[in-house]
Amino acid sequence: MSTQTQVATSHTSSRRTIITSIDDSPKATLRSPEQIQHYDLHGASFEVPSFTMKQIYDAIPNHCFRPSNMRSAAYVVRDLVFTGILLYGAVNIPLISSTPLRALAWSAYAVAQGMVWTGVWILAHECGHGALFTHRWMNNIVGLVLHSFLLVPFHSWRISHAKHHKATGHLQRDMIFIPETKDEFLDRKFGKSFDLNLSHMVEDAPLYSLYKLLEHQFFGMPLYLLFSISAPYKGNGRYPWWKLNHFYLGKDGPIFQAKDVRDVLISDIGIATMLAAIYASAKYFGTWNTFIMYIVPYFFVNHWIVAITYLHHTDGSLPHYADGAWSFPRGASATIDRDFGFIGRHIFHSIIETHVLHHLVSTIPFYKSHEATMAIKGILGKSYRSDTKTNFLMALWRNFRRCQWIEESINGSGVFFFRNLEWEMKRMK
Repeated sequence: MSTQTQVATSHTSSRRTIITSIDDSPKATLRSPEQIQHYDLHGASFEVPSFTMKQIYDAIPNHCFRPSNMRSAAYVVRDLVFTGILLYGAVNIPLISSTPLRALAWSAYAVAQGMVWTGVWILAHECGHGALFTHRWMNNIVGLVLHSFLLVPFHSWRISHAKHHKATGHLQRDMIFIPETKDEFLDRKFGKSFDLNLSHMVEDAPLYSLYKLLEHQFFGMPLYLLFSISAPYKGNGRYPWWKLNHFYLGKDGPIFQAKDVRDVLISDIGIATMLAAIYASAKYFGTWNTFIMYIVPYFFVNHWIVAITYLHHTDGSLPHYADGAWSFPRGASATIDRDFGFIGRHIFHSIIETHVLHHLVSTIPFYKSHEATMAIKGILGKSYRSDTKTNFLMALWRNFRRCQWIEESINGSGVFFFRNLEWEMKRMK
């Protein structure tokens, strides 16, 4: 079929309709994904994982599971000291007489502080998993303080994030980055009828892609906290928007249960306290100073957290699973390790380099994650995926443009891979 052919189609099926056609059937009717040859977006063959969690736990040295309170506290103190040093430097930036040099200094401060606070965010994330300290109360106190400082409701996020870990790669239950189906993507981009060749040209426009990427990076985290964008129940009409946020105190929403309301309230108080501190800072130090010293680095934190999370779960080599084909080991290994050099290992606490392990066993402290990762590689075999050659930011740009929708690898298998317009056009020829 020529790429010039006009394709008119009705895209009335939603993600839920397409996947439910598999999920609602008895699981025995699914074609066994292990006996089918799958191919990812790059054309590489894919083998459905067959390892067990017992094999994973048995391979990891026992000491990797035990955090050191002193060592963990030292990392927290270190990051707070870095924060203080940068703030002290920022206070003196107005003394620079040259406007260009002053602008350069403010830019350097915002970028550096954004990276340091991303490390702080990640330490709170470790607390949310109970991995940073030996006692739950220690993790909760430190996590609440650090996340509230960065306007993240600690317990609320901890609860929803745990759901993500329990159902990673599941097309109905995962909490974040559930990809669009082909019909959803085409409907959103081009409407009911479209010219495939023209659509391809529009989608590849670099300025348009850059605009959407910046929107995705700097506002993705606030939108997730406020509206649970990308969650499986988003847009199904069952819940009003105020029940989809991480601050909702009711027990009739999709995220929290009655037992969670107290923790959500504590998280809300933490956020309210920080907002009051920001207001007081603006009154005392001035709105501009507060904006440049806190708000701008805060948006850089959003950028890094969204980039890290997105790239861990978005790659042409990564599968997604329908209910009948999903299992915890398969979903947990449906992520990828990357490399961000010194910043990744020492400022971002190795979350980029050891994320596969983190999804398999999330209670291992980050400073023991490299050893544990090496221990499980032999068990994972071909199921372990990493991309240490592609520059981290280049991978973000590439995957944002190429990983456009998911499609079932083989009908009835329940295994889905990313596809795009270029891939579709080649198939249609």
